[in-house]
Amino acid sequence: MSVAARLVHARGKTTAAQHVAARHLDHTFEKLAAAHLPLVAAAPLVDALRARSLSLTAPAADLLAVAASPSSAAGTLHRLLAMSSSRSLPLRAVFRVWRELALPDDFEESVIAGHPNLFRLAPNPSEPNTHILNLVADPASEGFTPAVEKTRPEKFAFKLQFPPGFRLKKEYRKKVKEWQQLPYIGPYELSNQKGVGSKRVSKMARRKMEKRAVGIAHEFLSLTVEKMVEVEKFSQFRKWFGIEVNVRDVFLDHPGIFYLSAKGKRHTVFLREAYDRGKLVEPNDVSEARKKLVELMLLRRRGLGNANSKANMASCHTVDAGDDTSDLQEQEI
Repeated sequence: MSVAARLVHARGKTTAAQHVAARHLDHTFEKLAAAHLPLVAAAPLVDALRARSLSLTAPAADLLAVAASPSSAAGTLHRLLAMSSSRSLPLRAVFRVWRELALPDDFEESVIAGHPNLFRLAPNPSEPNTHILNLVADPASEGFTPAVEKTRPEKFAFKLQFPPGFRLKKEYRKKVKEWQQLPYIGPYELSNQKGVGSKRVSKMARRKMEKRAVGIAHEFLSLTVEKMVEVEKFSQFRKWFGIEVNVRDVFLDHPGIFYLSAKGKRHTVFLREAYDRGKLVEPNDVSEARKKLVELMLLRRRGLGNANSKANMASCHTVDAGDDTSDLQEQEI
């Protein structure tokens, strides 16, 4: 049985570790995951630089100041909350992904408190000393369009990009084609689907639940700066988004939409369509500033002299453009 078939059908006796190990490796995304590790390691130091009045070089200070504007961040947070079935999220979960969403480090004041027409904080009745972030905006005035609509090949379908070497047998193509045509409830639409624990849930209803989960994950990743997030962080929102299937299985079962990397002993999921030859299709200032700031920090640490020289900056790039020959293959199914 092919890898693709195993990803779709293997469940009964397959452990989570075996399921992850059975995935088709994509070396381009593995390089991306490796390049992201220095950003993860440097995050505490970057936070310390923000919090303290330390002496910074002019380039470092400029890069550190790059962040999404409060109005742009409010729009991102608005969309995030609009995907919640209760239009609310635990504040601690939002804190877990504030960097990924390019929220300002003072987003509680500049974004939440600064937009009382959109957000309201309230004590969490189920967890002492924690808060729930509520969306108070009128749902009728939103009209959000999911990012997937920009790239849909046809109604209800997702853009699929498989890596070189990924075998698509006839039976698998047929199943994917049927899944692509399956209607589902979008990430900003209210869902009244019954939980998967109900004995009355049909096989078709379960498939629609899974496809809704794919749509929510796609939209969540589209909201992030680098179109990727650690699976554990995304799982913090599972219950609030009404996702009643295993999110790791969702990512692994749809290798044409997502790529899951286990690099650095952490599971990171990427949105495939957001990348081309190992680079973001739509680069943004926040992502570029973060990478350059870490490069400056690494150069200073290595004592390479002028941290602003183009030659030195190039020497720190983890992903070598010359090695990016593993292009994604877009296939019609």
